[in-house]
Amino acid sequence: MTVADTGPDSRSAGRYLWWLITSQRRRVAAGALLGSLWMVCLTLPPYLLSRAIDEGLRPGDFGALTGWVAALFGVGVLNAWLAIMRHRTMTRIRMDAVFRTVEVVVRQSTRLGAALPRLLTAGEVVTIGISDVRTISQTLTITGPGVGAIFAYLAVAVLLLTVSPLLTAVVLLGVPVLAVLVGPLLGRLQGAESTYRERQGTLAGRIGDLVGGLRVLNGLGGKGLYADHYRRGSQRLRAEGYRVGVVTSWIQALGVGLPAVFLAAVTWLAARMAAQGTITVGELVAVYGYVAVLVVPVAFFIEGGYDLGRGLVAARQVVRLLNLESSDADAAGPVDAPASPAVLHDPASGVEVTPGRLTALVSARPAQCAEAVDRLARFTGSAATWGGIRLDAMASARIRERILVADNEADLFSGPLREVVAGRADRDEDAVAAAVHAAVAQDIVDGLPDGLDSAVDAQGRNLSGGQRQRIRLVRALLAEPEVLMAVEPTSAVDAHTEASLASRLRAARAGRTTVVTSTSPLLLEQADTVYFLVDGTTAATGSHRELLAAEPRYRALVSRSAGEQEGQR
Repeated sequence: MTVADTGPDSRSAGRYLWWLITSQRRRVAAGALLGSLWMVCLTLPPYLLSRAIDEGLRPGDFGALTGWVAALFGVGVLNAWLAIMRHRTMTRIRMDAVFRTVEVVVRQSTRLGAALPRLLTAGEVVTIGISDVRTISQTLTITGPGVGAIFAYLAVAVLLLTVSPLLTAVVLLGVPVLAVLVGPLLGRLQGAESTYRERQGTLAGRIGDLVGGLRVLNGLGGKGLYADHYRRGSQRLRAEGYRVGVVTSWIQALGVGLPAVFLAAVTWLAARMAAQGTITVGELVAVYGYVAVLVVPVAFFIEGGYDLGRGLVAARQVVRLLNLESSDADAAGPVDAPASPAVLHDPASGVEVTPGRLTALVSARPAQCAEAVDRLARFTGSAATWGGIRLDAMASARIRERILVADNEADLFSGPLREVVAGRADRDEDAVAAAVHAAVAQDIVDGLPDGLDSAVDAQGRNLSGGQRQRIRLVRALLAEPEVLMAVEPTSAVDAHTEASLASRLRAARAGRTTVVTSTSPLLLEQADTVYFLVDGTTAATGSHRELLAAEPRYRALVSRSAGEQEGQR
């Protein structure tokens, strides 16, 4: 059964754990049965041993002794087999929970797509996919030995009832007393674990940002400052970890110590009863064995409560991810996108993208242009329209098929360069060569040992920043979208490469709708229409030359960019 058959129950952490259990009912039932049989059978050796002492040690009754010893050996073999099968079944249950949780996390991450980084940090997603998944799987142990512990506890109570009602009462009352002693600590642990888990996710996200932006931070002189923030966060996390460790150590100490004290108390009481002749020596041995066996289920009660508390904390993080919704989620009954190329309009900025033309967005704050692109591509909620119809009323899948945003944060997957740029579609050699030429990336191909068959590391780590930018553009051009929106497509290349890229991009996209964001005069010269944004709204529009003549702020901004390009030559 796959996730697609039932779907995860993400209404609460408890319901999610219950979904993991009901998704593998037969296996869980088998684990509970094997766990119960194993624990109940642990109570048989003390009984058989008491019978061997009381009946098998009678003078001249060697046959009875042999029979009880053989029974004891058989039960030992049976217990060994049950223990093996229980462990194998529980391992499968835990692994099933791992794979199901990983599957739903990956499905949700894929569904959110480009919206995910705006909703959750990469470090948080990694922490969910590694730490929380493992914790949740461990929680499912309660479905096997945890259920078995209840039956073993009842079995010991019944066996003790045949020996002494007083001992039975002590045992039945003893475990609730242990729960009262350990219960408050379990509640405290869950609170400490929740705080620790939140800080762990925040810190993981921060170190991801630190590593990802190391070059930029170095250039701005901000690496030390960011490292100090991380150091302080790490120290707070360590302090919280100590707090969790204190509570955990007490729980584990009580999990070992309290059952031992309980065992000593019951054994002392049974020994006094044997000395008074109330029970036989064999029954004394049996009582000791029963209570020694009872240590196992009692320890499982405590451990199960500990695992359940931690599992609920981890499941809350998974449920939180599963309940995230991107701004491009489809509305009920989505309408069709325009059947043919149509005007894209963003009321917030005043930008209007005409079909078949190259439109440029310019701003002293590049982020404002990127926000306009996100609205026009429906990556953020807005009143943007396509052919007069609101984008948020259309099916997002249809928009993604026809509108492509190419930015410098887009992931590059590992594999041969040919597959990296081709994406999902098969492209012939001529198409690949044309895209490589348009993106001025032939030098990259020629510089690699096996050309297009050369391996590219994940995120293009074996390429420079400018090379990664051009490879992303090759991939975008090969996709041949109806509308291509390129965010700062030439920001990491030198002026000579940029001049070639600007003219080739226009030629490659002739007759199709293209939007670029840039302050480069080389790229703006190629645009049919330029929108100059100030504070996120259109301050002026026209061709590049018209804006140079009529808009001083535009001229100052573009001239500064031209000066920077001269410095790169």
